[in-house]
Amino acid sequence: MARGQKQNDDLLMEDELAAAFLTDDTAVADDTGAVVMTTEESWEEEEPMPGQLAVDVYETQDKLVVKARTAGVNKSDLDVSISDGILTISGTLSSGDDADAAQWHMQECYWGEFSRTLALPVPVKEDEVEAVLKDGVLTIGFTKVKQEQARKIEIM
Repeated sequence: MARGQKQNDDLLMEDELAAAFLTDDTAVADDTGAVVMTTEESWEEEEPMPGQLAVDVYETQDKLVVKARTAGVNKSDLDVSISDGILTISGTLSSGDDADAAQWHMQECYWGEFSRTLALPVPVKEDEVEAVLKDGVLTIGFTKVKQEQARKIEIM
């Protein structure tokens, strides 16, 4: 091994050791042997946090549109609200009847409560909104508030 490589390895090891002792985190080697820092609390059972819903937000000439992929969610299990320019979408994604499952081999899908709160990027008319759930996509359209162009004030 080259002398420069040995020094780099020593520095890397010192950094990893310092990180392990200076924080409440624990160093753990992953499958590749790389050292990964994990918080000890992450290993403890905690109450499940609601999943966060991914959204797309874009503007047309007259509308602000928010889209969210909500495949598998019933309309009755969705709650959409707006107050002072803050939009909240929440709901529950039910996995169906899997109570008789004897052994899980893989569980990658998120089941349970989800929520997303976001500040809308432009002013909208909160009483002029349309929400449609079609083919697993929730689309919420708001009428934008037309903002007046700045006008020049003549100084007398």
